[in-house]
Amino acid sequence: MTDLKHDFWKQLKDVRAGLLAADGERPVPMAPHADKDENAIWFITAKGSAAARAAKSGGEVSFHIADPKAHLYANVFGTAELTNDEKKLDEIWSVVAGAWFKDGRDDDSVQLVKMTPKEGEVWVSNGGASFLYEIAKAQMTDDTPDVGEHGRVVF
Repeated sequence: MTDLKHDFWKQLKDVRAGLLAADGERPVPMAPHADKDENAIWFITAKGSAAARAAKSGGEVSFHIADPKAHLYANVFGTAELTNDEKKLDEIWSVVAGAWFKDGRDDDSVQLVKMTPKEGEVWVSNGGASFLYEIAKAQMTDDTPDVGEHGRVVF
């Protein structure tokens, strides 16, 4: 049995996008920036967006991941808050983020959101050749394939 919380943070670094949902809002695609040491998932969004509105009141949010390349599937629940942490924004800024803003990093609408996860359900798959082996083995036996770990995580 692996440490699912450790594996979550490790695999989250390879996730390109997931769906961030705030209470009463539709889920929207967002790129996560994992920070295990701060127990935070950072998002760059625009002022007035659904993510920013949820974070303005310290609202409850959820982040949903289904990323086969990162071998991670998860439903994570926590709170979001707005922050003006320029150092963190500089650290996670990228050309991809810049494509969403007319004036890039200097655009007045750039907003940093910090999600603090509280709990979640996490699936970490083995991926690659071991996944294919388990599927083939299951087809030839009565066993269910062992494709990874699954469980509840408290952050």
